[in-house]
Amino acid sequence: MRWLAFSLLAVATSWVAAAAASGPLLLDATNVGNAIFAVGERGIVTRSLDGGRTWHAEEPIVTETLCAISFAGELNGWAVGHGAVILRTTDGGDRWSVQFTGPDSESPLLDVLALNNRHVIAIGSFGSYFETQDAGATWNQRFVLEEDMHLNRITATSDGTLFIAGEFGTLLRSTDQGENWDALSTGDDGSLYGILPLSNGTLLAYGLRGRVYVSKNGGDDWKILQTPGTGLIMTGIELAAANTVILTGQGRTWWISRDSGRSFKASSAITPAIAELLLTPEGRLFTFGE
Repeated sequence: MRWLAFSLLAVATSWVAAAAASGPLLLDATNVGNAIFAVGERGIVTRSLDGGRTWHAEEPIVTETLCAISFAGELNGWAVGHGAVILRTTDGGDRWSVQFTGPDSESPLLDVLALNNRHVIAIGSFGSYFETQDAGATWNQRFVLEEDMHLNRITATSDGTLFIAGEFGTLLRSTDQGENWDALSTGDDGSLYGILPLSNGTLLAYGLRGRVYVSKNGGDDWKILQTPGTGLIMTGIELAAANTVILTGQGRTWWISRDSGRSFKASSAITPAIAELLLTPEGRLFTFGE
């Protein structure tokens, strides 16, 4: 089984080593009603009920690193991670249980998206793609690629279009809630780690070597942007009220756009490796990672 030095798994492994002395590595987070949930190494699921001021983690039910979390409403949530494990809660995160484990425990699940209370898609390394239409009573494995590229992140736009970003320039789009997937191309084979939909309809695709691509027609065509560096971009967020977009990832990589993503400048701030950005309903911006 092959491992690439710049895959999400390799990056996560290096973060674990760096973060062990100061606290758990956190890889994903989400707002759920008035709560914030974050997941990370050693099976941690931690929650804040006061806007991030204090956090409480339940005793982990798995030891594997959890890479992603997604909720449909305030009660039903799923988390996925190493060991091809899928966890579920039906009570807003008070209790979690192992709902499913994929057939290949050496292929981590890297992201999950709950489209509604019954329809959930989990993706991951080596083309892993699992889907449930019955809230997880059954999980079906599908093959949406001919090759075993890592699938890094799945994103839904405001109109319901789904995008998957992955290894070696893999870029997929679905306009029917994942029933069918069309392959897109940025014109490059650099690995992609996510798609950021902006409020003006623009799409940003980001990934290795600081490369950022922009599409203004729903992903049909892409143009590479000039960026201020070559760091790995892992995540991004739009602060629409200020026309501000932030892209970040590898340590010391923190890029800011004040023109809705048309251009970016590097910040002089020294940051650790960041895996996720989250804006709370109160307007507080959180970073999760090292």
